[in-house]
Amino acid sequence: MLNVIIIDDEPKAIQSLEWELSSFCKDISIVASFTNPTEAQTYVAKNDNIDCIFLDIEMPQMDGFRFLDFFPDRAFAVIITTAYDQYAIHALKERALDYLLKPIDSDDLIQAVERIRNFKKQNSLKDKLEETLLRITSKHSGSPKKIGISYDGKIVFLDPNEIMYCESDGNYCKIFLENGEKLFITQILKSIEDKLPEDIFYRVHNSYVVNLNKVREYQKTDGYLVLTNNKQIPVSRQKKSFFMDKL
Repeated sequence: MLNVIIIDDEPKAIQSLEWELSSFCKDISIVASFTNPTEAQTYVAKNDNIDCIFLDIEMPQMDGFRFLDFFPDRAFAVIITTAYDQYAIHALKERALDYLLKPIDSDDLIQAVERIRNFKKQNSLKDKLEETLLRITSKHSGSPKKIGISYDGKIVFLDPNEIMYCESDGNYCKIFLENGEKLFITQILKSIEDKLPEDIFYRVHNSYVVNLNKVREYQKTDGYLVLTNNKQIPVSRQKKSFFMDKL
């Protein structure tokens, strides 16, 4: 089953594409549709079960390419749907999987859906290969054990003590390193938290996991901690007592 969403400022265009997908393509689940790309942006950031987005380009609130700027490292496929043919080169640069001109031809749509299925299979195979490599590496790495993070088309192996803190960014997260580098990861914070050693990392807030070795001070009155790089991290009310026990 492919989970897709449709983003188009014209409700009739959405209805037409929904009908074509249900009529000509098997095993398609349209999980959401949006006429407002800003609302779609919020939805996509919070949901990691999307296989493809059918995306219009010319929309008054935000054009389709601007929408894609918010997801530079995306795991979902993108099918551009537009009445204009001048955006084809830009679509290629944005790594769109296909480019469908309105009114959409049913044969073109069927081929596009097949590309989505192949894209999903390739991503699944890549994930399995990465998991195998990480498992093998973890068995042979010395102490302290490094963790493998899938980032920018490669696997980066980090010493946990290199990490200052991790911050949630909706469906993604950011890892901040001691050298000032920032890694934008296409995984939710929980998946990164599960890889980190529990004895030195703690989730002090719904949006933050911190390296306890990097904590310089804790402001009890204001409810935040200060790291060795002077970054202030909020501590949620329900986490305060557990945080003190961890320290």
